[in-house]
Amino acid sequence: MARARSAARARLAALWRRGTDFLGTEVAIMGGAMSWVSERHLVSAISNAGGFGVIACGAMTPALLEAEIAATKALTTKPFGVNLITMHPELDALIRVTLAAGVGHVVLAGGIPPGPAVRAVKERAKLVCFAPALVLARRLVRSGADAIVIEGSEAGGHIGPVSLTVLAQEILPHVKEVPIFVAGGLGRGEAILSYLEMGAAGAQLGTRFAASAESIAHPNFKQAFVRAAARDAVPSVQLDARFPVIPVRGLANAGTKRFLEHQAVTLRRFQAGELTREEAQLSIEHFWAGALRRAVIEGDVEEGSVMAGQSVGMVAEVQPVATIIEELVEQALAALMARQAA
Repeated sequence: MARARSAARARLAALWRRGTDFLGTEVAIMGGAMSWVSERHLVSAISNAGGFGVIACGAMTPALLEAEIAATKALTTKPFGVNLITMHPELDALIRVTLAAGVGHVVLAGGIPPGPAVRAVKERAKLVCFAPALVLARRLVRSGADAIVIEGSEAGGHIGPVSLTVLAQEILPHVKEVPIFVAGGLGRGEAILSYLEMGAAGAQLGTRFAASAESIAHPNFKQAFVRAAARDAVPSVQLDARFPVIPVRGLANAGTKRFLEHQAVTLRRFQAGELTREEAQLSIEHFWAGALRRAVIEGDVEEGSVMAGQSVGMVAEVQPVATIIEELVEQALAALMARQAA
């Protein structure tokens, strides 16, 4: 038994060594950057447990980000990263603050990163980018990305149209130049193992960590995760193609129903000439303003935006981050040992 376990550990270490070497961690498990959730407490907990925490900058100002990085460093001496949104109006200043603080990994999300941002990051840190398709993965590698995250539509929050199962088959066999981390719908170690065996360097998880003991999310928010089934995490619905809705996956609640009603009313007002196209679009886009904070911080899980991936069905209880990571590793090891015994 001890020999089989040792062999399984060696195999798992070999499978994600490219990821652990890149991140500087014990396990190649990244924390997804979740607004209002991925702050100093959760980020440091993930890093201290052997994984790789990532601060979600979101709409922070450079001063706020600088303070958050300093506060995270006060809680961990382990590596962690910072996720920056490419559309942020102060992106250049955020990059300067991040690099000046000595953060070794920068994740640029929310679109193709501009050339100046890529060059600035690569002067002093490793650059991680998101790729929703093979052609974009190849383009990002040519542009200078040091690692890629491929995130399937099973994920929570803003999502693309393609599942991780398909993205992995499309991208992993063809992009070998840089480490690739898989994300979206991951909740068990056996699933992570399967992608490692396909060529992934590691995995990124968000939903399970959002409901962890160290997450600052309101108890109502966490309990909503515990109660939910996978089918409860649904993407936002667009009623009319003339008024695009960016797909966001979250738990269905009273707020999601009201959003559909709001779109219908707005559409009728536009057709009646009461609103211009621009006014109607803004009305739809502003519906969810502040809704994520209401859910995460204030605990309004009925009217707020309870962003969650389909792996929410695997959140059975609120657990410490270290327990979650240990559980994932043990599940992967058990799968490897079962094969050896077969």
